[in-house]
Order: sequence, then C-alpha cells, then structure tokens
Amino acid sequence: MSGRGKWFGVAAILAAAAVIVGVIVWPTSDDPEPPPAAAPHQVHLGDSFAAGAGTSPLVEDSPFTCQRSSANFGQLVAHDNGYRLTDVSCAGAWTKSFYESQYEGVGPQLDAVTADTDLVTLMIGGNDAALYSTLVGDCARVAESDPRGAPCRAELGPDPQRAVDDEIGPAVTKALRDIAARAPHAKIVIVGYPWLVPRSSACRPAVRIADGDIAYVRRVQTGLNAAIADAAAAAGAEFVDLSGVSDGHDACAAESVRWIEPMVGGRSPITMHPNEAGQRAMADAVEKALMR
Repeated sequence: MSGRGKWFGVAAILAAAAVIVGVIVWPTSDDPEPPPAAAPHQVHLGDSFAAGAGTSPLVEDSPFTCQRSSANFGQLVAHDNGYRLTDVSCAGAWTKSFYESQYEGVGPQLDAVTADTDLVTLMIGGNDAALYSTLVGDCARVAESDPRGAPCRAELGPDPQRAVDDEIGPAVTKALRDIAARAPHAKIVIVGYPWLVPRSSACRPAVRIADGDIAYVRRVQTGLNAAIADAAAAAGAEFVDLSGVSDGHDACAAESVRWIEPMVGGRSPITMHPNEAGQRAMADAVEKALMR
C-alpha cells in the first residue's frame, strides 16, 4: 500500500474510533437519571400540642378544626430530615381519636399508619379523661374563691391521678402497641408534655390558677408524663422526656424564654399551649432521640 493509502486507512480507523468514543463518553442530555431513593415515611399523630395549635401558618388544605400548623414539631422534624410526612395530628384529640372519627371529615388517626411507615412521632394522652380541661379550666374557675390557697386541690383531690393511672396510661399503652402492629419496622417516638407551670411559685395574673394549686398542677403533670413513659417502655417505643429541657420555659416565664403561652398577656389566642419556640424545642428533642 502507498503512503497515501496508508494515511487514508489510518484516518478511517481514527474517525471510526472517534465516533465510538463519542457515543461512549458523551451521553445525550435526554438520557434518564437513576430514580432517587424514596425518602423515609414519617407519620405524625396526636392532639393540639402535637398539631401546634396556636402557631402559624396552618397546613394548607388541612381541617380548620384541627388547627394543624406547619410549625408543629412533627412538621419541623420532617422538614429538617427530608422525610415524606403524613400529618394527621388534630386539636382536641384523645387516644380514642386514633380509632374513630374526631370531627366530620377527620378520620381515625391510626389509618395513616401503614406497613411502609418508617417513623411515627406523636404526643397524646393529655386530653383523655378530660385531664387538660380539668387542670387548666377547672383550676382557673375556682381560683378566685381562694387565690392564695389551693381550691382546685381541695375540690379534685386525687381524682386526676386516678384517671392517669386507671385510664390514660392503659389507653396510651394500647395505642402505641397498635401503632407498632401496623408499622412493625417503624421507630415510634412519643413526646412527653412540656411543663405548663413552674414548680411552686405563684404566677397570677399570667396564669389564673391559685398560688397553692401551681404545685398541684405540676404534680399531676408529673404523673401524666410518668404514665406516658411507662406506656412507651411497655410498647417498645422511644419516650422523649421534656421535663429537664422545658423547666423554666413554662407559661409563667418571661416572654423571651417561655415555650408555653400564658392565659393573660400572651401572643396567641390559644393559651396554655406551646408557641413556636416550644415547638422548635420539641423538634430538637425528637431529633436528638433519633440519633441515639
């Protein structure tokens, strides 16, 4: 072969190689990318403390009666960690709301928990046996009869603690076990209630509870959180104890540090509930538990 013929032969081979290399090295922009891994599925359950009632904005298209906030601790945990969230928390929920419709158009909360659920976050139990309304509503109602005494303790005595032991603890235990049965691979994180009031000091007029009943309310809340912790242990769930981190952030604390809005002089029409700072603190506590 002449030198010119050899040159054309080599050129043809190089051109073919370039075409092959071009096909291999330079994929077109239309080539499909591999599908992303599915984000973990989180389900958020519970009452007004879980729903974030009193904080804003509300979750778009959620039932207004549920007062479900996009700033509640379940929403914050999902946002921080990139979880797919199903939030069915609803103001006023009892544990029975896990099994039956709470309001028209609001189904049983447990229906949201399925076999593909990876994480369940919740706060529940405080409304059962009308405990919250008794401690906040009834204690405020009788306060003026003896503002420096303990009229609520005198009227109710040991009844709230009996309700905690006989009704609320067993109901929360059952709910947690039923969640585990529906989502056997999920991590279940139940959060205790943050302190509503300080240990014993009076805080009228911010909280319209008689001076001597502050310690009484705190003692009943201690019993409630202990029952929820026991329920979590019995059902194999994770209990997030807020008793340490929320101390000093109750409704009687200064506005700059409080996590619970007071009855008088607060920023929310829904009083004695966590504000945005309280929801953020609860989310932080849950995220800390998820790292354990």
